Amino acid sequence: MIDDSSKPALASRPTIRDVARLAKVSIGTVSAVINNSGRPVAADTREHVLRCIAELNFEPNNAARSLKHQRISSIGFIVPDLGNAFFADVAEGIQGVLDNVDCLLVLCMTWSDTQREEYYAQVLRTQRLNGVIYLSGTGLPSPSLISLAKQGSVVFVDECLPGIDVPFISSQNLIGARTLAQYVLGQGHRRLAIVGGPRGLWTSEQRQAGFREAFAGANIVPDSVPVFRGDYTEASGRRAAGEIIGLSPIERPTAVLCANDLMAIGFIRRCRELDIAVPEQISVTGFDDIPEARLLSPELTTVRQPGNDMGRAAAALLLQRIGALAEQPGQCDFPTELCIRHSVGPGPAE
Repeated sequence: MIDDSSKPALASRPTIRDVARLAKVSIGTVSAVINNSGRPVAADTREHVLRCIAELNFEPNNAARSLKHQRISSIGFIVPDLGNAFFADVAEGIQGVLDNVDCLLVLCMTWSDTQREEYYAQVLRTQRLNGVIYLSGTGLPSPSLISLAKQGSVVFVDECLPGIDVPFISSQNLIGARTLAQYVLGQGHRRLAIVGGPRGLWTSEQRQAGFREAFAGANIVPDSVPVFRGDYTEASGRRAAGEIIGLSPIERPTAVLCANDLMAIGFIRRCRELDIAVPEQISVTGFDDIPEARLLSPELTTVRQPGNDMGRAAAALLLQRIGALAEQPGQCDFPTELCIRHSVGPGPAE
């Protein structure tokens, strides 16, 4: 029997981290061997690392090898939380790029609190990290963030902030929301409601604008559609469901468009507790296509945005801006995709 316990389990192309794990050396040592840098590496260690590289069929990333002479040691990622699987997907994409350049990811979770966003921006500025990837949970710029932005070492991902001229990695939220609302309207629904995201967030405003464009295109006055304010959490979706199901049958919408999946999941779970069948009595949609959307009963009709790809693009763009990579990422504005599942049924017969 062959013992493979010392080898990393590789599901995809091997990385420098896999080589370091197999060779039982640091990533920095592997990097020094690959790049023939001035860092001293013992001859036997060098040969051992080269054997591991050959064994794994590892091919060094050309972009990573084009690093300029300054050392890129750490990048900060300010994010509301990782309980939202979409944010975790973005973080995984960032880490995937930084792994190839021997760079530490410093994770700072703000819980969508303005003071925490300011605190972390200040800490990262004074700690002299090489750069920061910023995903705001409040939509409000802070003085320390503005100072960071002036240094040219900040990239926004998913959310942008007013008044700060910073490169931005986004997805096509408005188009995705409009396409989703058009699908719901195409199923015959005319009595609608929105569970919106937090006020001031770019994604929240873009998604609501997309919904409204679809309503106008169907000759529904956008302002006639009620908006129940949420905060992108499952709990706020549950609260909205309580309010909406409490309406009289004449006032109650037949379809509810939630601005993200977590709120839609909370909405559907609360409907189940109240003995309201989805989609037979009320249809529900989300946005993001987190893994739980496919595990829900019924499976959630939603819009997919590529969080991992967005994270990778944000990391590559930041490394390019601080002089670590020669080229910008090929894409900064990513398309969304409508995912039709089972949480939307036909509208009521007129």
